[in-house]
Amino acid sequence: MEAGKTTEGTVKALREEVARVLVGQEDLVQGLLIGLLAGGHVLVEGVPGLAKTTAVRSLAEVLGLGFRRIQFTPDLLPSDLVGTPIFLPDERRFEIRKGPIFSPVVLADEINRAPAKVQSALLEAMEERQVTIGDETFALPEPFLVMATQNPIDLEGTYALPEAQVDRFLLKMLVRYPNADEEREIVARDGSGFPEVRAIANMEQIEALRAAARAVHVAEPVSDYAVRLVRATRDPELAGAHLRQPEARPATGCVAVGASPRASLFMVRAARARALLGGRGYATPHDVKQVAPAVLRHRLILSYEAEADGIDVEDLVGALLDAVETP
Repeated sequence: MEAGKTTEGTVKALREEVARVLVGQEDLVQGLLIGLLAGGHVLVEGVPGLAKTTAVRSLAEVLGLGFRRIQFTPDLLPSDLVGTPIFLPDERRFEIRKGPIFSPVVLADEINRAPAKVQSALLEAMEERQVTIGDETFALPEPFLVMATQNPIDLEGTYALPEAQVDRFLLKMLVRYPNADEEREIVARDGSGFPEVRAIANMEQIEALRAAARAVHVAEPVSDYAVRLVRATRDPELAGAHLRQPEARPATGCVAVGASPRASLFMVRAARARALLGGRGYATPHDVKQVAPAVLRHRLILSYEAEADGIDVEDLVGALLDAVETP
């Protein structure tokens, strides 16, 4: 499939159909589409009531894909996620009952409320695109997109996500409050009823879009820019990064652990997908710069001193984007 009018028309139709139900949240929809086209997963952070579930359900319906929502709780078991063998006494055999993870689009709601064994099962599904039930291994459907949400406010009864799992997410999106006009529109639509979306794409079209995203050209200066950004996270001072908040100063000793080479790979993949969504067959440094915050914000571990000084990851990523020269 050639990047151009066909791709642009399909993407425009997808967004218009989702907008019939979802008010605003263009960045979230963009991030979900990038995750789908780039073959990655998306971690979403936002307070309750910002239409995170509505966004992913609407997008799955518009794409004609299956959708399952899993509410993560402290008593959730791995079998509740992946499935379990069931003994059939009349037939004297076991039958595998597959769990909700066997869906093209999975919403893992409040992912940080699940215990370690459930996190481990989800990690295998995200990374290997397969799950193990008993002694058997089962491949997951293609495409397979996990959108996981976490509440940044209520941390009681939560488990910190393992760094290995967080690193598997292609993007981390921050969902913010709607503006005044959007909130008025939400209230107005509630009185008249929200329309149901219709599927305007099929599996063949989605696979063609994903193939087109993989074929987007990335020139060496563009990929080099992504690599330099990621390497700058490991030594912001050497990159010449200067913080603006809470006070203007060099970013010295702010990072305990920087981003790994996986971040470089994911940044280029996300830039390819963003370019395709813009109707282009080539990625630009601007594509890299636009996806960089969502690729990096969950991969940087700040030092204790930085946290004590009130330094924010968003400020640090902004400082790195200012410091690293754009080709």
